[in-house]
Formats: sequence, structure tokens, C-alpha cells
Amino acid sequence: MKKKMLQFVDLKQETPLKRSTLKRKQDFNEIYSEYITDKAKEQSSRCSQCGVPFCQIHCPLSNNIPDWLKLTAEGRLKEAYEISQSTNNMPEVCGRICPQDRLCEGNCVIEQSGHGTVTIGSIEKYINDTAWDNGWVKPVKVKKELKQSVGIVGAGPAGLACAEELRKSGYQVTIYDRHDRPGGLLIYGIPNFKLEKFVVERRTKLLKDSGIKFVQNFEVGKNKTLYELKEMHDAILVATGVYKAREIDIPGQSLNNIFPAMEFLTASNRKGLGDKVKLFDNGTLNAEGKDVVVIGGGDTAMDCVRTSVRQKAKSVRCLYRRDRENMPGSAREVGNAIEEGVDFVWLTNPKSFIGKTNVEAVEVNKMRLGDPDSSGRRKPEIVMGSEYKIPADLVIKSLGFDPEDLPKLFSTPELSISQWGTIKIDLKTMQTNLEGVFAAGDIVRGASLVVWAIRDGRDAAVQIEKYLQSKFNKNKSIEAA
Repeated sequence: MKKKMLQFVDLKQETPLKRSTLKRKQDFNEIYSEYITDKAKEQSSRCSQCGVPFCQIHCPLSNNIPDWLKLTAEGRLKEAYEISQSTNNMPEVCGRICPQDRLCEGNCVIEQSGHGTVTIGSIEKYINDTAWDNGWVKPVKVKKELKQSVGIVGAGPAGLACAEELRKSGYQVTIYDRHDRPGGLLIYGIPNFKLEKFVVERRTKLLKDSGIKFVQNFEVGKNKTLYELKEMHDAILVATGVYKAREIDIPGQSLNNIFPAMEFLTASNRKGLGDKVKLFDNGTLNAEGKDVVVIGGGDTAMDCVRTSVRQKAKSVRCLYRRDRENMPGSAREVGNAIEEGVDFVWLTNPKSFIGKTNVEAVEVNKMRLGDPDSSGRRKPEIVMGSEYKIPADLVIKSLGFDPEDLPKLFSTPELSISQWGTIKIDLKTMQTNLEGVFAAGDIVRGASLVVWAIRDGRDAAVQIEKYLQSKFNKNKSIEAA
């Protein structure tokens, strides 16, 4: 019988083909082709099925990666899908946007041995796209409806994952969100070339078909206070994410045409969804024909530079104060951006923005790397007398995100927050200092990955169910007495 696994010595690593750079720069479609079935089987068979699966250990969701790789190699795709979705509420999303090079694939045993990692993310995408194509993905079937209800604030990945898990148990779930579409960052923050919007829309439709209610254009503190919402439900989960852009305090920051990353990306994504966007339509947030400068080195910065290329910018430069090896973003995304013509200006930090009314240039300092800081990375230091100017018609700041002032926004000053503005929770129960109010995702841990938000949402569902069961049993005892 032919050996199905441990083929990494005989078979070289092959990723799905990318569309040519010239073609993919012309549109916002995903850049990777699908695996054909034979290639998916072949690449899955490279897995070493190691006794200690470091890929699984380094996955925030502890996905059973070796199991679904083996099933794929054997052609048992429906079973592979069942295992994949058992630990992940959005496997088709994670297969596309997880930084696998920093998580599962980066810790693959055969990668460490020099044979090239198993292409886990691409296979995960293939398995789950096949499941959708074949109708294997079904809405939640509730065996027993429960009267208790949960209100979830935020329709991003943490809120959506928590909602699905609670619905499986029969709870009545309503998701409240400030935007006009569910999905949060997935719909408005991540460009189509990484995550096409139909992928998110079919997932949220599935949740609606499962009996989860969505209330869009709803702002806690404006439409109802947190306490008023609490009166309507037996428990509340706050999963708002973090969207407040970090600022850069340098001269000229008040000049026109300097924007935070999310404002730029949201405008582009809304246009892709067919919306009218005034600032895009009048050219303000459209990079076409402009010298674009993006400040930052994370995944959001990569989204901005690659979006600018597709909007036909005159030039696109990315300023980062460290070198390529110390960038926080996905190495794969940096590589894609370089292929598409982005000019990375390493070891460079903005000193001032120059212009009269509109920004015309960015004055920068060259940097060098000194001793490691508290994060373990070498600290960038200014090279004195190294200033020079880079032309800029549009500057996009991608310096990270901080939490909004939720106690004030929610009209709930009693809600306890940390020194960083994130919501404080009991790490065991995930409950805030307010009875029956829980929190999960970026609003607790700070800006992080989608896969961590899904993990937090799933964990929150477990703790909320424990709370509701305890509450139900307590009420039942009181009635009996």
C-alpha cells in the first residue's frame, strides 16, 4: 500500500500559484489561485505527523492540523472539514489572513529541518472552500431552544464566534453593531486581495440563518446605554475591538491629506462594496496619481501600501524605523508588497510634515539599531544630521490602534478599564466588574490577530454559559422555595 504521509523528503513544497504581479496590481481580487485536488492531497501528504505537533501548539485555536492534513491526503475532505470547523468558527477566513509564517507554518517541524513547511494555510482554505462549494456548511440546528438571551456588542470575529457557540447551546443571541454591515474589521479593514467580501458575507448570512439576530447602526451610549441593554438580556458581551488610531506628534500633523489607516482602508472597501464615499469620489482618499507615504510596519501598513498600488498611485513608499528583519508584520505580506512595486524605506522615521495647506513632503531621519528594548527588539536611534525629504501628496498613518473611551461612550463610568484603556476582566471568568457583563477580543488584549479574537470569543461563550446556568439554577431554587 502506498504511503500516504511523511512525503516531505520526496515532495518539495509548492504553494498555490500567484497571479502575475502585472495582473494582480490591476484589481482587488485575491492573488492566490486555489489548489487543485491532486495538489492539495500531495502537499498534505508532506506532513510528518510528528508526535508533538508544534503547528497545533502554536495555533491560538489549537486546530487539529495534523488530523485534517492526513484526511486531506487520503481524499476524505468532508471529514477534514468537520475537524477543521470543530475548533474554528471561521476556518475559511483564517486560511486566508492568518500570518501562518509566524504561527503554525513557522513552527512546522519539517520547516525547522530545512525541507520547507507544509502549506497549512492554503490547505485550510482549500478544505473549507470545498465545503462551502459542496453545501457541507450548514446553519446551526438547535436541539432545544432556551429562554435566556445574550446581547453581544460588536459584530467582529470575537462577537461572531461567541454568538455561534452560544447559539449551538440554544441561547437567544442578538448582536449590536455600530456599522451598517456585520463583520467589523473583516468587512471594512481588510482589503479584498486578502479577503474577498463574499467570504465574510456568506458567513454572517449563515449566522442569521442560524437564528442569531443582528441590529446594525446601533451605538451603545447613543441608542441605549449599557445598563439599558443589560436590562434586555441575561448577559452581555462587549467585543468592540480597538479602532482609535495612534497619533504621531510631530510638526505639521494638522496639514490636509494626512489620514489614519482605517479611514483610508474603509473608504476603499466601501467603494468595493458599491457604496458612495464622498472623500473617495472627490479624490481625497483615492491614491491615484499621488506620491503616497505610509508610516508603519505592521499588517495594516501592508494593506495600505498594496491598496495604494491598486489605486494606481504615482509612487508608494513605506517608512519603517527598524529594518526588514524586525518588522512586526507578516513576512509573506512584505514580500508581496515588494513584488508589487512598493518602495520600503527601512531605518527611517518621520521628523515633520511639510506643506502650506496640504502635505507636500515628509522630512525624515535615518535611524540605526541600538541595544534591545523591553520587547527584545533592538531599539531604533536617530542618526544625527541625517534629515532629508520625501515627496508626499497623501500620508497614511499606520501606527497601531488603541481602545476608545468605552466607559464614556457607553455612558457607564463604572466600567473598569486598565491603564491602557482596555476593559479589565476576571481572567478566569472573563467577566468585567459589572455583574453579567463580559468582554473578549481586542478590547481586552489590545490590537491583535483575528485568530486570537475567535479564540477569545469561543472562551467567552464557555464562561457566559456557565454564568447563565448558575443564574438559571439559582432562580429555580428561589422559585422552589
